[in-house]
Amino acid sequence: MVTLLAHFLLYGALGWCVEIFFTGVCSIILQRDRTAMGRTSLWMHPIYGVAGLLMESLYLALADLPLALRLFVYLCAVYIAEYTSGYLLRRLLGRCPWDYGVRRWAVHGLIRLDYAPAWLLLCVLIEPAQAWARTIFGD
Repeated sequence: MVTLLAHFLLYGALGWCVEIFFTGVCSIILQRDRTAMGRTSLWMHPIYGVAGLLMESLYLALADLPLALRLFVYLCAVYIAEYTSGYLLRRLLGRCPWDYGVRRWAVHGLIRLDYAPAWLLLCVLIEPAQAWARTIFGD
């Protein structure tokens, strides 16, 4: 149980770091904001933590499959997790911390299909992050 909690906390913190980095880079590129202000929400920590634990379970189930197939499944899981968590937050809080609105590739304002390359890059890092978590905290 302690290991599970440690992995949850680590994945939540890693998710925050990645999101702040991504939004900071986007603020430089899209808004020409040289302060590179990145942002996130407190709600994202448990979302990233649970998603990380789910990815661990997926890896255990898919470990014998080719990497390309695992990455495809991870990408689908990321989109399902993003859509589901956004939907639940809208229902519980009245809004979602991210709102993609009616942009061309947005689905109900909860996911953006044009973010697939960024999510795929993140998916490539899932297995090394899990190995790192096991090295630090054990299985």
